[in-house]
Amino acid sequence: MRPLASRRRFLASTGAAGIAALAGCFSPFDDTEPVDSEYDLSVDHDIDDWDRHDPEWSAPQSSPLDASFGTETIIEGLEVPWDLEFAPDGEVFISERVGRISHYSSGELESVADPDAVIDHADAIETGEEGGWWAGGSEGGLLGIALHPNYPDVPVLYAFYTYQAGEEDYRNRLVLYDLDNGNEESVVIDDIPGHRIIHNGARLAFGPRNYLWVTTGDANIESAPQNTGNLAGKILRIKPDGTAPDGNPGFEDPRVYSYGHRNPQGISYLPDGMPIAPEHGPAGRDEVNLIESGGNYGWRGVRGGPNDGEYESYSAHDDVVNPLVNTGAGESWAPCGGVFYTGDSVPALQNRFVTGGLVSQRVNIVTAFEGQAPDIGGQRFEADWQHPEYDAVAHHIFEDELGRIRHVEQGPDGNLYAITSNRDGRATEAFPKEGDDRLVRIVQN
Repeated sequence: MRPLASRRRFLASTGAAGIAALAGCFSPFDDTEPVDSEYDLSVDHDIDDWDRHDPEWSAPQSSPLDASFGTETIIEGLEVPWDLEFAPDGEVFISERVGRISHYSSGELESVADPDAVIDHADAIETGEEGGWWAGGSEGGLLGIALHPNYPDVPVLYAFYTYQAGEEDYRNRLVLYDLDNGNEESVVIDDIPGHRIIHNGARLAFGPRNYLWVTTGDANIESAPQNTGNLAGKILRIKPDGTAPDGNPGFEDPRVYSYGHRNPQGISYLPDGMPIAPEHGPAGRDEVNLIESGGNYGWRGVRGGPNDGEYESYSAHDDVVNPLVNTGAGESWAPCGGVFYTGDSVPALQNRFVTGGLVSQRVNIVTAFEGQAPDIGGQRFEADWQHPEYDAVAHHIFEDELGRIRHVEQGPDGNLYAITSNRDGRATEAFPKEGDDRLVRIVQN
């Protein structure tokens, strides 16, 4: 397909409140000073070096539900995990929203960073404990993480967390940790608009050309998503030192790659390098989008089809990017972290976008076709107001089996992994179950 033009327990068998601040209250951006590091953070930007690069990829012509799937638990007793990142040798880093990043290798899990500035920092959560953000269902805390592309030669881990800057003033911060020097923290980007309860975005990922992508929510600031000088409601693309690359669109804040987002909590990449990102919608209207350079994704006014009745239709706006998937009013996946899976271990999911579902409590599978999709069952997204070049078909697995799925990721071994978020105060009465939260491996039976 061509790109678009425009403490815990372990299983021994395994190896692996609203913000009052307005947009103008935040410090102005400054992309002139790179983050201070003793390491050479520079990287190559040749997509041909990306191990998942396949410009001729094609979508599978069959339903993923032709196969059956199961899970194997890797780690139990995690405390509201949000992200996981694999090193090339298979070691795993996991962020937990209580304010901790842990490292897992050879059956051992240890804390590597424990930033006190994270809101409502906690050392531990006991199941059933009352009070705190984990009972109230907050979306803030210690969120996305990403390893430097040259790890372990460059022993640097990036992280994104919510902190309190003043009374009723919450912000987000992108930092890096020197894992070989006492996990010392350095700030990469500060004063990103944040919220105590909702819409912080916060997925981090290094893309095919080794730029760092950062998703941010609108922080419930109405004007922010359409303001390209404000970092809320955006997808950012930056160099590892925090500065903007020359190839960015050139907005008021040059780190902004796309705008008009509500609450994107994931980002991955098609094999040809095109970014793909799921996004939480209002009262349903969840989306999966293909991310174009300089693209406007419509929020805060444009969100639905011609018969939506509450939000303006994409079909009435030529200046916004139409969604690959929009679930419509009333149907909510609550999609979050996901991966465009290219591994061989779960062949029925190969060349499909696999994303966690929170309120839907399932894993959602999106197959994207350039042109008309074949009949493979599932839910079709092919209306005129949706993406003009691609059709999409959605299926799902594990509904109400694992609970809230926060993130799905591909490991360097080609396996597919997921983490649950059942201790965050938003699960159904069936969850959390004993052993939650957990890291699991998804297997094809």
